[in-house]
Amino acid sequence: MIAFGLSIVESEPYRRFSGPGLRRVTEPDSEEYAFASVGLTSRTYNLILDETAKRDDLEALVLVDPYVELRDPQLCAKVRQLVADPEVAVAGCVGSTGARSLAWWRGQVRSGAIRHHYYEHGEGELDGLSWTRAERGTGEVDVVDGGLMVLSPWAVRNVRFDEALVHGFGFDVDYCLQVREAGRRVVVADLALARHSKLDFLEKPEIWVEAHIQLARKWEGRWPGAEPDERDWKERARRAEAEREAARAEAVSGELLVDARVEQLEKELEEATGSLPWRLTEPLRRLNKVRADAARRRASGS
Repeated sequence: MIAFGLSIVESEPYRRFSGPGLRRVTEPDSEEYAFASVGLTSRTYNLILDETAKRDDLEALVLVDPYVELRDPQLCAKVRQLVADPEVAVAGCVGSTGARSLAWWRGQVRSGAIRHHYYEHGEGELDGLSWTRAERGTGEVDVVDGGLMVLSPWAVRNVRFDEALVHGFGFDVDYCLQVREAGRRVVVADLALARHSKLDFLEKPEIWVEAHIQLARKWEGRWPGAEPDERDWKERARRAEAEREAARAEAVSGELLVDARVEQLEKELEEATGSLPWRLTEPLRRLNKVRADAARRRASGS
């Protein structure tokens, strides 16, 4: 039996997006665990894991964000194929390798068939990963995005989402890192879905930054593929701050250079217009202006 789990904050996204998608892909014996959100997503997901872990007939648990519409009618068959490999603990529709932070899309991205359905500007759909470089295809990765997470029975019974990550972001990245640290595999599969959301890439950036720091602290020096002498997150943060301040200083320097050049030109103009030759030739300049204006009027009237 393949189970499906959702953390429901509002009923409308489930009714419009994830609900129709589930009806498209589920099998007659599939079980749906749609839990009302209990605080953070990680807490609700852990409650779902606790319930599904009791099932002796569990083949896999598919965690679906309410704003994700599943569009792959062969999803259950593909999920069975994935979890047939006992080393595979987590699968998703998009993920990456080589990232060293919450911003997993900064790594080498792989994806299945993802569409982004938006509602601004008259509504429409885009390639779901048009904002980053992504390689279409399957394969092993470090982390997958939490919009769709397929968990094997081993993962359901042995790994939990970290409820100490209190800012809400990064529960998916952290879960995958736990799985990899335990020696199991995380993969991207050829699955199809649509994410329904606004065009804003990142909402609540201030909270995201705090989540980024919290996750970095937890996994300091333990990211997949990290070298033993890799700089810790504090040094990287200091370097990022220094680079930011250097960029600001460079911008300020540019502004000062512009201001200085303007001031120099104004001084040169003041010196030129205040000189004796400039004052002596002023009547001639006025006469030349009158002649030029008369010539333009004759030309426009001809």
